[in-house]
Amino acid sequence: MEVSRHEHDVLIIGSGGAGLRAAIEASAGGASVALVCKSLLGKAHTVMAEGGIAAALANVDERDRWEIHFADTMRGGQYLSNWKMAEIHAKESPGRVRELEEWGAVFDRTKDGKILQRNFGGHAHPRLAHVGDRTGLEMIRTLQDHGVHQGFDDYQECTVTRLLKDGERVVGAFGYDRESGNFRVFQAGAVILATGGLGRAFKITSNSWECTGDGHSLGYHAGADLIDMEFIQFHPTGMVWPPSVRGILVTEGVRGEGGALTNSEGRRFMYDDIPPLYVNQTADTPEEGWRYVTGDRDARRPAELLTRDHVARCIVREVKEGRGSPHGGVFLDISWIKEKIPNGAEHIKRKLPAMYHQFKALADIDITEEPMEVGPTTHYVMGGLRVDPDTQMCTVPGLFAAGECAAGLHGANRLGGNSLSDLLVFGQRAGKYAAAYANEHGRGTLEEAQIEEARKEALAPLERQDQTDGAGPYAVQFELQDMMQEKVGIVREEGTLSEAVEEIAALSRRADLTGVTGDRKFNPGWHTALDLRHLLTNSEACARAALERKESRGAHSRVDFPDKDKEWGGFTVVLKRGSDGNMEVRRDALPPIREDLQKIIEEHG
Repeated sequence: MEVSRHEHDVLIIGSGGAGLRAAIEASAGGASVALVCKSLLGKAHTVMAEGGIAAALANVDERDRWEIHFADTMRGGQYLSNWKMAEIHAKESPGRVRELEEWGAVFDRTKDGKILQRNFGGHAHPRLAHVGDRTGLEMIRTLQDHGVHQGFDDYQECTVTRLLKDGERVVGAFGYDRESGNFRVFQAGAVILATGGLGRAFKITSNSWECTGDGHSLGYHAGADLIDMEFIQFHPTGMVWPPSVRGILVTEGVRGEGGALTNSEGRRFMYDDIPPLYVNQTADTPEEGWRYVTGDRDARRPAELLTRDHVARCIVREVKEGRGSPHGGVFLDISWIKEKIPNGAEHIKRKLPAMYHQFKALADIDITEEPMEVGPTTHYVMGGLRVDPDTQMCTVPGLFAAGECAAGLHGANRLGGNSLSDLLVFGQRAGKYAAAYANEHGRGTLEEAQIEEARKEALAPLERQDQTDGAGPYAVQFELQDMMQEKVGIVREEGTLSEAVEEIAALSRRADLTGVTGDRKFNPGWHTALDLRHLLTNSEACARAALERKESRGAHSRVDFPDKDKEWGGFTVVLKRGSDGNMEVRRDALPPIREDLQKIIEEHG
């Protein structure tokens, strides 16, 4: 069977913010670059990041600086974040945002013409540079427009099924065109994984169809370490009605602009349970807010802007205790600010244009007049491939990762807005160091036997008879999503997590028995069968890590271990493919934080 072959210095799998930024940097360094995307160039999950890019520009509050951003990130991650990555991120984010501006990004502006910044959950100061509520879209547009002039080759609607190795080193990938089914082999001096998240392992998610955790799984099966896979961020506010749009993201920017969360009794329930780290102001109205206990951060914030993990759990509590909205969520109301601001309806439309049109078109709700119904939706995975904080190289030589499929920066919980600055900062670093690695080591050698093995693996669902009574790969996927939502969701406990591990193993055996009809052209059943390997691998990693971590911390909540455990604050859970093919789980002690950074945390954390 004919296989087309392509040689490049750097192969980038994924064309979202991290992949595009890596391609720009590698190309600028003189490398020959290939960008492979599962969907279309510019159609990436990055566009769903609507609220803004977190960077200590200090345009709105002059007190903001990188040290406070660093401390906020460490605190938000419950001090499990890689402190070196958090330092690099906080220091380099402002430069990456200004660079984006130089490349043509059209940001909202302050009265004196600076990039406007808004409040967001967990950030001490207004820090998110934004373009209304469509910041991710503007970011992708800018990177794509700038990047295509750098001279990289792009392979659209191409899915990678396996990484190829020369000894222990990754030197390429095997994939296929989704339209024709034709196979492609990519040979490269370095490979960057930038494939995004794994939200499609769950039933209710803001993630689009591409987000099956391909990069996590590809790296794992090539021998790389996965870490922090127990930490799945459930964004507090996804649409809950109508059912056809359940889970679609409602940006945190709604709350950043003043949106209030209320229950069926009309009470702003977020004030019922403010964590000890914060102090509630003795005020007549809740809008006057709360403030940080320590440091000089006395700016008031509404309780709706506590960290995402906390807000999500509070919403679940209201629903379970019978104070939810008619369709199983709570109310998010931005319309009340019309009484506070002249021409309030136009102000809302100007600040939140995408949200206004989204609810008007999909739910026939005018958010300037009535509240939205919202509830938690699977949004982001803090866990992923373990990378070197400086170079972004994984624990396998020649393999790099950036963006959501790389782990370390966010620890137990990501702060809103840190995802986009993460893509820019570490996408740039991955591109730079991957190009340097390829220049030093060359392109390696590919064995024909390995390519043939990858080809047979990809063809297997088409060549075997279906042994699932006609249920096929879709049934396995739907059962997995239902099970993960129920047993590995927001609230977890020993018994159901153990059941989840067993059920994932049973579903994996069923997946090996699924067959699909037709040929390789325009065959979504075949695509789904191949995606199952990634979904099942990531689901197992998430369930096993959640079972291992016997405490509640950040986005990981155990009803049988409801409190944080100081001992567990010193470990990260690592998952690795054993020599027998089974998933191994171990605990690695976190390295001690550098003394000067510890002082910053004590002062501002």
